[in-house]
Amino acid sequence: MSFARDTHRLLERLSDHAFAALRPGEALSLSLSAENQTYLRFNTGKVRQATGVRQWRLELDFRARDRQVTFTTDLSGRVDRDHRDLHALLARARSDAASLPPDPFAAPLENPSQSEEWHEVATPDPAEVIEQVAVATAGTDFAGLFAAGPQIRAVRNSTGQNHWFATSGFFLDYSLFTVNSAGENKAVKGLLSGTGWRASELALAIEADRHRLDQLRMPSRTLAPGEYRAYLAPAAVAHVVELLSWGAVSFGAWKKGGSALRRWIEGEVPLSERFSLRENFALGLGPRFNSLGELAPLQLPIAERGAPKNLLTGARSAREYGVTSNGAESGLWSEEQLRSAEILPGDLPERDALKRLDSGLYIGNLHYLNWSDLKSARVTGMTRYACFLIEHGEIVAPIQDLRFDDSLYRIFGTELEALSEETRLFPATETYGQRALGGCKVPGILLSRFRLTL
Repeated sequence: MSFARDTHRLLERLSDHAFAALRPGEALSLSLSAENQTYLRFNTGKVRQATGVRQWRLELDFRARDRQVTFTTDLSGRVDRDHRDLHALLARARSDAASLPPDPFAAPLENPSQSEEWHEVATPDPAEVIEQVAVATAGTDFAGLFAAGPQIRAVRNSTGQNHWFATSGFFLDYSLFTVNSAGENKAVKGLLSGTGWRASELALAIEADRHRLDQLRMPSRTLAPGEYRAYLAPAAVAHVVELLSWGAVSFGAWKKGGSALRRWIEGEVPLSERFSLRENFALGLGPRFNSLGELAPLQLPIAERGAPKNLLTGARSAREYGVTSNGAESGLWSEEQLRSAEILPGDLPERDALKRLDSGLYIGNLHYLNWSDLKSARVTGMTRYACFLIEHGEIVAPIQDLRFDDSLYRIFGTELEALSEETRLFPATETYGQRALGGCKVPGILLSRFRLTL
């Protein structure tokens, strides 16, 4: 049996026993996150850490007379032991619920829908990956993290709801470092991902990165603060999209005054007709169902040609404000979040991006993004990795890192001149506690003006 098949059987047995132990007026939902991952960490082109992580994390959501209690526990994978631990948690939840006040906004455990997705592929041989990385990156200062293996998300509840999502794939999140003629540290960042590992794709990517390293070895230019024409590569755009999950397109955050795009949502400030954003689970980056088992639409338009169409709405917001849920999921730090975002492409061929830019900045990546002024949708952060000064469509010099501070009303609004024809898929690479699912697919964007502050 595979890890995914064994886990499927484990969850079925545990949930069947737990549901049978419920008393009249009680309901229970079990939400499972599981993985069996290989991790390889590289530094200076050598393996510094090689490990495997095999884990099952179960969230128990208990309801009784409008009271709600949740617990999270790690399973052992052994049915007898996990069965005892789950029944002990159920007894504790029952006891705790008796002392709690009713929660008027807790969504009931209902909607007995079912879905099942399996995307199983073989995990790459770690020894082969190590050898192929060593060959492709020979002579470079290479650092990165490789992760591969099955990931599982599942929800079952006592009303008959049953959702299952099993996938498998890899990512190699890496950087190549160099020192330019002025003694400054410079780097190119890359990301390979997919379901099938291919040494040929790694070799092509590293070869292109070597060319970028040659360009980074030129002395850097220091630029004065101001507004510059700029082309943001897809990797940079992906970081801006991540920030949208900090409440910007959340119904709950909007109603509570925490959405950076409130003025756009309420029709006060427009975005560009070139800008269209949707949640697209057809990308295969994660399950459509949330932790309550609600199924989101396969595709949900959020912005169409600059106009607001939908906000992400979960069951709790729906119950609190009397609206319809669209199956959104809330995160640890904010209201409903994007899980599989896609910005639709434009008509600018990527090969023509520098020519169309003419003179300005090529921004390869960004980091340390945060809101600098939520009410005006202002975002701040730093340029990072391969960023260059462009003159007459040609790279002149790399630039020293700069802080930017600009508004989404300009980035996706008044200053959005074009979007690239090509889009890139960026799966989530976070590994805090467990390897994340989700991500985004985005084009590069050409801005007439981009504000750099220092």
